[in-house]
Amino acid sequence: MNVVKLLSCALVAALGCVWVPAAPAAQSQEPHAAHETAERLRHAPRTFPIKKFYDTANLAAGKPGDLIRSQEFDQYDLPEGVLATRILYHSRSASGQDVPVSGVVLYPDRKPPAQGWPIIAWAHALDGVARQCAPSLRKNVQHGPFLTMYVKLGYAVVATDYAGLGTAVRNSYADAQSNATDVIYSVPAARAAVHGLDARWVAVGIGEGGPSVVAVAESEADVQDPNYLGSLAISGLDDPLNRYRSSTPTISYDSPPFLAFGIKTDYPEFELKDLLTEQGMGLYPQVEQSCGDPVVESKRSPSEMLKPNWADNKFAKLFFSRSTLGEHPAKRPLMIITSELDSATPIQTTEQVIARMCKQGDRVQFERLAESDPGSVFGDSVRDQISWIESRFAGRQAESNCSGRH
Repeated sequence: MNVVKLLSCALVAALGCVWVPAAPAAQSQEPHAAHETAERLRHAPRTFPIKKFYDTANLAAGKPGDLIRSQEFDQYDLPEGVLATRILYHSRSASGQDVPVSGVVLYPDRKPPAQGWPIIAWAHALDGVARQCAPSLRKNVQHGPFLTMYVKLGYAVVATDYAGLGTAVRNSYADAQSNATDVIYSVPAARAAVHGLDARWVAVGIGEGGPSVVAVAESEADVQDPNYLGSLAISGLDDPLNRYRSSTPTISYDSPPFLAFGIKTDYPEFELKDLLTEQGMGLYPQVEQSCGDPVVESKRSPSEMLKPNWADNKFAKLFFSRSTLGEHPAKRPLMIITSELDSATPIQTTEQVIARMCKQGDRVQFERLAESDPGSVFGDSVRDQISWIESRFAGRQAESNCSGRH
């Protein structure tokens, strides 16, 4: 599949575009057979069942980044020339406990360069907190067309599921630090599983994965991995507390039941009833059982599901502080790309976070796309993404417009 076609696919839908291989020439001469094939693909399940590979019962302890097991996997809807290997590895929870995390490595089906395929560590957008919401269980790996584009350009993509998606532990939802930890430790695990990967890597995140890769940059100030080269966020940035203060209907995956789930994961002593109203408690069990946001269908606003003074809850404060960006200097350069038309994360909130980052000395290249709707930002910014990524691996000085010129 060529890059032009991949970009066209990316422009169709930011998170749902699935590439399906073209039928062989012999089939194209039989319209009826081709139609039956298309219909079968259209109605085929788009997910895989959770099988033994994801089982972590009686798992021995390990260091963060240690590979538990790997499995070559050829059943994804990916084009010819792209190989996939599933990985299971050790990471750390918010409390520092050993947790198993699953993911997938996508890489070119050809001889790697002498130094190995440079790595893009991918942070995905949120799609629920249940085990079956893991991207590695999706036939298109959730963001398949985007990831395939990177592979076709000569990169290996290491895509973590985040802890609790795929594996039998609780997911931390939008805890940027927890997700960043899983991104960081996916890289050594991938290099242990797949021959021919470069040690050098950048982190790229889309949607809610954007704040996670910024958190990677901030966490790397302590991790001190010399092979980490920077983070690219294709998303808006905000202070997470602001998402729940609006009285308007909530947007997908920013609903109070998901918030309560994440807080409970990080702080088991937290009581759900201290945050959620009766309406919120009624919807809470549904977020544990399937992918998707039941609150969207219920058309309830956050104010209907959150108790008065909920923001004063000490565990909520701790949870939000873990995802507040711009309070710890970033070790490496950052690029932030977002749409001025994104109503979910208004451009003003992104500017406020970036202003904090610039004030503490971070090197930030900030791009605002004035005419791109949020679903088109990835495709519309591909040229700039690739230029920035190539510059990091080439060792060139990163640009910054922290002076205010955007």
